[in-house]
Amino acid sequence: MHDHLNQLGGAEQVLDSFTHMYPKAPIFTLIHDTSTLKEKFKTSAIITSFIQSLPFSKQSFKWYLSLMPSAIERLDLRKFDLVISDASAFAKGVLVRPGAKHICYCHTPTRYLWSDANTYTDELQYSAVIKSFLPLILTKLRQWDYLAAQRVDFFIANSAFVAQRIKKYYGRESTVIYPPVDVESQQPSFEHKNYYLILGRLKAYKRVDIAIEAFNELGIPLVVAGTGEEMRMLQKKAQPNIHFTGMISEQDKWRLYQNCIAFIQPQEEDFGIAAVEAMAVGKPVIAYHAGGFLETIHNHITGVFFEEQSWEALAHSIIRFQPNDFDPQTIHAHAMRFSKQRFEQEIKEYIVQVIKQKDASTTSLFGDYY
Repeated sequence: MHDHLNQLGGAEQVLDSFTHMYPKAPIFTLIHDTSTLKEKFKTSAIITSFIQSLPFSKQSFKWYLSLMPSAIERLDLRKFDLVISDASAFAKGVLVRPGAKHICYCHTPTRYLWSDANTYTDELQYSAVIKSFLPLILTKLRQWDYLAAQRVDFFIANSAFVAQRIKKYYGRESTVIYPPVDVESQQPSFEHKNYYLILGRLKAYKRVDIAIEAFNELGIPLVVAGTGEEMRMLQKKAQPNIHFTGMISEQDKWRLYQNCIAFIQPQEEDFGIAAVEAMAVGKPVIAYHAGGFLETIHNHITGVFFEEQSWEALAHSIIRFQPNDFDPQTIHAHAMRFSKQRFEQEIKEYIVQVIKQKDASTTSLFGDYY
């Protein structure tokens, strides 16, 4: 069970590992946009909700926010004994039959309903009329989201930081299993070109605006790879020393990592897969001292932190940053802790524990999906 298949990010990397582990298991999701995902998940049976057939559902997915709880609950999972949801929003609210087990791999309690509730409406590029009644919808969704979290039998958090949020907002305990990162195929890079790098979806909470302001002032090269709703605004702010690549291939992504001086992370992340990818090729990370980075980055060994989420604090860290203070081999070795193989092994062991709690009369059905 996946929220929506209309982008490629950290959640989709987790889903990719789940499909590798259980190739015969179908994927249920709100919508599936093949123009974005192209050949990704092409070998899986994908079942979408009724939102898939509504007008402009792929281009304007957020229009149907108020319908998403109903769309999730109408997906028919009655024949399944085990459901794994890969969720940062609605997927955890799926209805399963009595006696079935539901494991939720939670990337975060829904950001715009909980941790980012006070800023979400301001960041949207909607009219004042829409923004005036949107808080009423979000209040209803928040109530549903809490109740949906109580349906889950077992929570897995992608970091200890997220486990704390799950406890705070849902009142539920969780087990921490770090997400899979493609580190095994990478080798440390001992060379770099003259640029720093940001890579990921260009959304407001990623705080790329801080990096734009910092590098505008410093006048040194920054490459911004990725797309998102903030892209045009950020491009207007940026000086000529800042280059936007737009959407890039997987091959180009790793080339950018390998050739950068350091990787910039100005946001608070739940885990931070991109930072681990950069470390997999031996590149240090300059990150905001918060969230999942506290679990993935060793200060002054695999990167450095800045304490205040401002362009001034980031610029100060960049000025003081010395690439030669970091050993690419040490950074690479640290990143190996977050491999796909490790993730899949830990998930399988966890699921086996869950299966053992089931009735002997139902466990035989699991074999169809291994």
